[in-house]
Amino acid sequence: MDLIKLFMDTDWNIQILVSKWLILITVVAIIVWFLCLKFFKELRGKVYEIDEATIGIGSNTIKIKPNYEDMQVAYKLWVELSTRKIGMPIDFENDVIVELYNSWYEFFKITRELIKCIPVSKVRKNESTREIVRIVVEVLNDGIRPNLTKWQAKFRRWYENESNKKENEKLTPQQIQQNFPEYKQVVIEMREVNEKLIKYRKILRQLAIGGDK
Repeated sequence: MDLIKLFMDTDWNIQILVSKWLILITVVAIIVWFLCLKFFKELRGKVYEIDEATIGIGSNTIKIKPNYEDMQVAYKLWVELSTRKIGMPIDFENDVIVELYNSWYEFFKITRELIKCIPVSKVRKNESTREIVRIVVEVLNDGIRPNLTKWQAKFRRWYENESNKKENEKLTPQQIQQNFPEYKQVVIEMREVNEKLIKYRKILRQLAIGGDK
């Protein structure tokens, strides 16, 4: 099926025939384009309130009116949080702490690289971009880093030694980790960080695409 047909009639006039399907596709594409423009215009014009206390980085409530670049950054971070264990509720009966720390550490590195890619001109020009960068950095430094610094190396070393012991060969990773001398405290503190990161993920979703899931 030809969408466009070009030919010359008997009077040497050039004729162009356009398929009805091409017209339909064009109309649909234009409608979708206008709807997308309207959607992003509404998002850019919306002001969001962020309670810093909910994600453990302060006690202020700030207002952000994100631009398109801000939404792009928020979307990338939201995807990272939504596709990694770090942004989901921890199930300590089934989750392996070493794997959780792997996810936290990888998220830390990826997030750091993402914000490094934001042009400094955008940061200097847009207050909303500066606020988003500040919040991201504080989530890393005040939310995740303290727990990683306090527990990750200590737990990994203990867990590796215990996993190599012959008497633990028949134990599952979950059973082994429960024998960590400070297991209860690790659980408490990891859960606190996890709950804050889940709230952080919801904030990023609001900034990126709206909604509160």
